[in-house]
Amino acid sequence: MKIFTSLEENNSILENFKDTKVHSKSFFPEATIQDFPIRGKNVYLQITRRRWFSHTTGKIVTRDWSLVAKGTRMTNEFAAFFKRNQSVITQLTLQL
Repeated sequence: MKIFTSLEENNSILENFKDTKVHSKSFFPEATIQDFPIRGKNVYLQITRRRWFSHTTGKIVTRDWSLVAKGTRMTNEFAAFFKRNQSVITQLTLQL
């Protein structure tokens, strides 16, 4: 069984663009990343990020999301857990 949670970025002004006029323009395609399991069930976060239009620069701007570990589809915390416990996970997998 899997658990899916949908998250949509709030329509609130970006911290680093409070002094300029920006408005929510559209959304990026939904991204799905894996997070810590809950009670043995895989957990997936379906994240929808906003694109913002800056009237000052005429360009699309976005929030900096450092949520996903580089080279993975997992949250930073989940990837760090795997990295710390890699030998234990490998041993458990081999026992199966």
